[in-house]
Amino acid sequence: MYADTSVFGGVFDDEFSGPSKAFIEAVRAGKFILITSELVRQEIEAAPQVVRQLFEEMLPVAEIATVVAEALQLQWAYLNAGIVSERSATDALHVALATVSGASMIVSWNFRHIVNFERIPKYNAVNKLHGYNDIAIYSPLEVVDHEDEDI
Repeated sequence: MYADTSVFGGVFDDEFSGPSKAFIEAVRAGKFILITSELVRQEIEAAPQVVRQLFEEMLPVAEIATVVAEALQLQWAYLNAGIVSERSATDALHVALATVSGASMIVSWNFRHIVNFERIPKYNAVNKLHGYNDIAIYSPLEVVDHEDEDI
């Protein structure tokens, strides 16, 4: 599972902390293989110390996707398809890095440009056109165990 920057920051955000913490604990317990990226590492540099520390703690159990030519080409394919504008090019790069690295899923709190019911099929259509598999895109809330909660 590819986790973008928002998941690490979400651990320390009142609105997103519960599911974000549960996701991090699931990774630590071996339920998910964590993939993150050099792009996340760059974005984390501007985050508060607690977020940077959490990211560093997760590195030993994470695979780091690097920004390779294939990811940049896929990013531009998303932009050229009008899925997001150039102002949101880094969001498109997160999806491209996850796709090119072989992640089966992206977890993110970015509901505008990534976890968006109108954009997800478009990302996957472009993926298919370029020979990549579909990628599932969810918030951490949708992938963590809720067995102990009353529904």
